[in-house]
Amino acid sequence: MKKCVLVVDDDVAVRQSVSKVLKGAGYDVAAASDGDEAVVQFVPEQIDLVLLDLNLPVRCGWDVFERLTTLYPFVPIIIITGMPNQYRTALAAGASALMEKPIEVPALLKTMDELFAEPMEERLRRLCGYQPDTKHLRPPNTSAVVKTRLTTTSLRERRRPNGLPRWSEG
Repeated sequence: MKKCVLVVDDDVAVRQSVSKVLKGAGYDVAAASDGDEAVVQFVPEQIDLVLLDLNLPVRCGWDVFERLTTLYPFVPIIIITGMPNQYRTALAAGASALMEKPIEVPALLKTMDELFAEPMEERLRRLCGYQPDTKHLRPPNTSAVVKTRLTTTSLRERRRPNGLPRWSEG
């Protein structure tokens, strides 16, 4: 059975090009252009992974991330963004990966394969802050892949009491 990916981006060109690449790689694709549409389109029995832009109209990407991970913690979410300095927030929030635009297709597909193969327990440990290993993939003109590990204590110090990331970080 094909895996289904929800692509959430307000830029039509990005949404269409990523969707085309994923379909070519054998995935089913659903798409959303804003945060509210992403929450409505997300059906846990149908969506296996989410590619989520942060700069969205109506409901920002971090709000969508919080909503989806609260209700469906086992679905991997890859943050895709052109916004700088989001890695520390993604790490504190427990995102599966953060990819900075422009996205390299081979790196995206490899990251998705790794996340599909990842045991659910590891994903849940990352989301809860016990396994701080969010992958950070930078654009082609910077270093290839950075994978940072922090101590559990330092990660907890960066979280608010309710588990939300601190927006001043970065």
